[in-house]
Amino acid sequence: QVQLVESGGGLVQAGDSLRLSCAASGRTFSGFAMGWFRQAPGKEREFVAAIHWSGGWVYYADSVKGRFTISRDNAKNSGSLQMDSLKPEDTAVYYCAASYRNLWPLRRNDDFGSWGQGTQVTVSS
Repeated sequence: QVQLVESGGGLVQAGDSLRLSCAASGRTFSGFAMGWFRQAPGKEREFVAAIHWSGGWVYYADSVKGRFTISRDNAKNSGSLQMDSLKPEDTAVYYCAASYRNLWPLRRNDDFGSWGQGTQVTVSS
């Protein structure tokens, strides 16, 4: 199983940018798809973005399309989520996840078998 550790969360103002990172260890990073999810207080965890193991395919939730960019560096066993034009409704704990499922796109919670501990992102208005 792969171990994932997120970093880069924080408190920002609306309109600001933030970059989250996900460091992977334990298994070959290039062997799995990577996703980002988020969970706001009192809400279910929701899909944000996913990237194919090759890095060639990406998929976004409509709510972040055009503002967030997912990427990965297989040589560095890491991935990232660049978040621009942040809004207060983007406030949540953000989780990095890994999937070995051989299908695309991946966007359901149960498509992913490994999860990080989460990093808090707070956007003030």
